[in-house]
Amino acid sequence: MNSKHASINLNIRGITQSPTLAVNELSKKLEKEGRRIYRMGLGQSPFPVPVTMVEMLRNHAHEKDYLNVRGLESLRKAVALFHQQKDNVLINPDNVMIGPGSKELMFILQLVYYGDIILPTPCWVSYVPQAKIIGRNIRLIQTTFESRWKLTASQLEDFLKSENDMFKPRLIVLNYPSNPDGETFGDEALMEIAGIARRHEMIILSDEIYGQLNFEGKHTSIARYYPEGTIISSGISKWCGAGGWRLGTFAFPAHFEWLIKPMAAVASETYTSVSAPVQYAAVSAFRGGIIIERYLFNARRILQYIARKCVAILQKGGVRVHMPTGAFYLFVDCSDFRETLERRGISDSAGFCRKLLEDTGIAILPGSVFMRPAEELSARISLVNFDGAKALAMSETIPISEKLPDDFDRHCCSAVIEAMERFVNWLQES
Repeated sequence: MNSKHASINLNIRGITQSPTLAVNELSKKLEKEGRRIYRMGLGQSPFPVPVTMVEMLRNHAHEKDYLNVRGLESLRKAVALFHQQKDNVLINPDNVMIGPGSKELMFILQLVYYGDIILPTPCWVSYVPQAKIIGRNIRLIQTTFESRWKLTASQLEDFLKSENDMFKPRLIVLNYPSNPDGETFGDEALMEIAGIARRHEMIILSDEIYGQLNFEGKHTSIARYYPEGTIISSGISKWCGAGGWRLGTFAFPAHFEWLIKPMAAVASETYTSVSAPVQYAAVSAFRGGIIIERYLFNARRILQYIARKCVAILQKGGVRVHMPTGAFYLFVDCSDFRETLERRGISDSAGFCRKLLEDTGIAILPGSVFMRPAEELSARISLVNFDGAKALAMSETIPISEKLPDDFDRHCCSAVIEAMERFVNWLQES
């Protein structure tokens, strides 16, 4: 083939398939070959879609017309009310945009906004590739295990001072509870970061897709403290288990029409509008009600139970890991095993996860894909390798006032616990 026809846009070179999807496909391939695989790489909710949403989807399956590029009006109103009730943030329905997953909305935002992208790490695997594809300048701020992998206000302040440009256009992405570590921010930390963002006139993209999976049901949005500069990202993939339905939401501050209009223009020339039946079904999710709240209560206590069990096993085995505050992830640091692992030919997180999969069938993702240093022996474990429908059904039989029984894992999520025990045993092999 002629080289000029085989050339690739420089921004795309080096971009490969998303690691989360790649590990899921590899896990399926190994399973077909007869291997026992613990699928803990893909961050997909194990729970079924709430019945109210399924019924709404069925009732609106006949809807075939293109909808407004910004989204169904009743859905935008429901999203605005959702943020008012859950986050105590006033959002105008006209400032809500519906996209085919929050991932696409994030991509379009970076496409139309011309500033630098600031990312605290570890961060979700798609933030950096998206910015690279578009050609944006990416600035990473490395957090630490000691700070529970969270950005601190002093870190952000020091970073901005080092740039010597107080009002340079910047967009910082905060994700909490976080993928990959399940950590969140307290109110004091959010207020401090909000104050810094306000002084520097930064835009915050607050990725709160896991907000409703805060184990205590007490998620706080930074938009409460910086409403004039925060875009709230949400959707139905994580807290409603509807990842494959592909629907995400952006809620913009007042006076952000300057950003919404070009995003809508790009949307009109690319995906046109989100699937009509899915938008109608999503209205029931954001309107909430007793069925959705019971679903969330049970999902939270199941995930918290599993996280506690797994953290206890890992910490007892010498793995550095924090108990998360939400979502369904653990971010582990196995640096204390470096000497033993190096004797087995393992020197970085990619090799660590590859060897773990080969030896034990446990599929997890290396810290390097979350923008951690390659030599850091960190990794993300996704605690989703269990039957979510069965777990929800059993949790429903246990009164709200009671904790899940100690043997809950034996009935509903034994594979997750078994994987953690195998993981520790593998690490401790000489």
